Amino acid sequence: MSETHIHMAGHVTERHITRAGQGGDRDVFEYALLKVVPRVERGECINAGVVVYSRAKGYVGARTHLDEARLLALDPAADAAGIRAALGAIERHCAGGEEAGQAARDDAGRRFRWLIAPRSTVVQPGPVHTGLTTDPAAETERLLDLLVR
Repeated sequence: MSETHIHMAGHVTERHITRAGQGGDRDVFEYALLKVVPRVERGECINAGVVVYSRAKGYVGARTHLDEARLLALDPAADAAGIRAALGAIERHCAGGEEAGQAARDDAGRRFRWLIAPRSTVVQPGPVHTGLTTDPAAETERLLDLLVR
């Protein structure tokens, strides 16, 4: 099923609506970009990762990639090693297990919500978006390639 919408500017868009039971084997997932804001007061940022959550699969995962040249173009004094460490901590937090510390006891949804909470630090989450997927881990990699690399 689809709907056609005409915007005020005359653009026509088509939205595909999936109702319960019509998604095939795809499940809803949520994701947020991880952005690096080396100088918070300036507001300039680069995308450096993605966090994906699928409630149906009990999955939360993050993949990161820091383009150091772009980072240093925004702030030549940026602490690339510290930022890499923060991004690595996010990946470990999602993976759970012993390296996630106390978060390892939390379920996937709780870990995701903690990661996407707004913060005013160098590594910040963007807004949450949704989609449908059969494989949230593959979706994490696809979004990293599409939006970060």
